[in-house]
Amino acid sequence: MNYEIVIGLETHVELGTESKIFCSCGGHSAAKEPNDCVCPACCGMPGMLPVMNKRVVELAVTAGLMLNCDISRYSTFDKKNYYYPDLPCSYQITQLAHPICKNGLVTLKTSEGTRDIRINRIHMEEDAGKLVHRGRYSYVDFNRTSVPLIEIVTMPDFRSAEEVIAYLTKLKTMFRSGGISECEEGAMRCDVNISVRPMGSEEYGVRTEVKNMSSFESIEKAINYEVQRHIDAIEYETEELVQETRRYDDATGKTFAMRDKETADDYRYFPDPNLMPIIIDDEWLEKIKAEKPVALDDKVIEYQEAGISQKEIDVIISDKKLGKLLDETIALGCAAKEAAAWILTDYMGVLRKSGKGTDSESLSAEKLASIIKMVEKSEINRGAGKKVLIAVVEEGADPKDYVEKHGLNKKFDADALKAAVDKAISENQKAVAEYKGGKEKALQAIFGACMKELRGAVNPADIRAMLLEKLK
Repeated sequence: MNYEIVIGLETHVELGTESKIFCSCGGHSAAKEPNDCVCPACCGMPGMLPVMNKRVVELAVTAGLMLNCDISRYSTFDKKNYYYPDLPCSYQITQLAHPICKNGLVTLKTSEGTRDIRINRIHMEEDAGKLVHRGRYSYVDFNRTSVPLIEIVTMPDFRSAEEVIAYLTKLKTMFRSGGISECEEGAMRCDVNISVRPMGSEEYGVRTEVKNMSSFESIEKAINYEVQRHIDAIEYETEELVQETRRYDDATGKTFAMRDKETADDYRYFPDPNLMPIIIDDEWLEKIKAEKPVALDDKVIEYQEAGISQKEIDVIISDKKLGKLLDETIALGCAAKEAAAWILTDYMGVLRKSGKGTDSESLSAEKLASIIKMVEKSEINRGAGKKVLIAVVEEGADPKDYVEKHGLNKKFDADALKAAVDKAISENQKAVAEYKGGKEKALQAIFGACMKELRGAVNPADIRAMLLEKLK
C-alpha cells in the first residue's frame, strides 16, 4: 500500500532583542556564565510583575508580515500551566486566545515543484531555562528564562522531509536577513508533528510529536525514521501507535517515547491578569511596515535582474552582513554584478586568508565603492584594486590614501613601459631561454618582473602583449 506523509511544524525562534520579553535583563547571548543574566522577575520571585518589551511586538509583527500573515490589532497573553524544574513560576506566559499573527502563507520550491505552506498562527511567548545534567546531579541555568520567542505554527501541509528542510532553510534565511533572529546556537528549534495515512485518504493518522530539534540534519533523519516506524506499525503490527511526544537520539538515529501528547486542557490556560492587551493602531502598524525589509523573493528577483548568478545569490542572502554590504555598495552607485564579484571573490578571499569572518566588519560599503570606482575610472587597474582591498581589510587603510602613498595611480608613458619590459628580459635570461625552449610557465617570471618594476600600476594585459611581442 502507498502512504502519504502528513507533517506540521511548530518552530520556536529566539528574537534578536537587547533585553528579555518581560524584564530588562540582557538577551540570552548576553550571558557569560550560568545564572549571570537573571533578575527577580525572570527567575520567578514572588510579587514581581512582567513589563512588556515593545521591540518584541515589532519583531513579531515584522515576522508576520514577512510570512504574509494577518496582523491582529488586539492581542493578549495567557498563562500556560505546567511544572518543570527550568520553569521558575510553574507557568509560561504565552498567547492562546489572541495571537499576534494568523493565516500566513509561505511558497516553497523543491525537486517536486512549487508548494504553498499555510501558517496557522504566530504567537509571542517567553522561553524556559535550561537543565544541565552532570553525573548524578542536575543544575538549572535561568539565563534563557524569559528570552523572547515567536512560535510559528503551520497547518499539516508538508508531505516530505525535503519540504520541511526547504521551509526551515527559507525561514532561517528570511529572519537572518530581516534582522529578526540569527537562528543559530539553539535560537531556532522545531517540534515536528508526523503521521501517515493511505494515499487518497482524507482522515489523519495517529500523530506523534518529535520535540525540540535544532539541527536540520537531525530533523530530516528523525522524520524518515518516524515515517518508517509508522508504516511498519500499520503494515506489520510491530507496535501500537499512540499519540505521544518523542525525542530523537542522534547516537542511535532513533526516536524514543517521552510522554503522552498533552492537549490544551492539560495546560489549564487562562488569561494573564498582569499584562494589558496589546493594541496595534494604524500609525504603529504603518511604521512597522515602512521598516520591514524587502521580501526575500523580491530581493532574489532584484539580484537576478541585475545579472547576479543564482549561486552567488544563495551565498549573499544566507549572510545578512554580505547582503547589507552589497545593498549599501549598490546604493553608492556601483553596478550590482560588479559589486557582488568584488564581495564574493576578492573580499571573501581576503577574509579566508586573514582568518576573519564576515562579522568582522573590516570593510565598509564606502571603502569598497571607492575601490570599485577607481578601477572603473581606470585610475588604478584591477590588480592594484585588490592590493588596496587587502590593505583595507587587514590594516584598515583608506583606499585613496593608500593608492597615493604607494603610487598605484601613477601613469607610465610608452617609453617607460618599453624600458620596464626590456629590463625584465635582460635580467631574467634564464627564464627567457626556458620560454623560447617551449616552457610556457617561464613567461610568468618575466611578466612578474615587469609588473614589479611598474608597481602593478598598469594594465596587465597591455604588459603581457608587449612582452610577447618583444620575445618574438
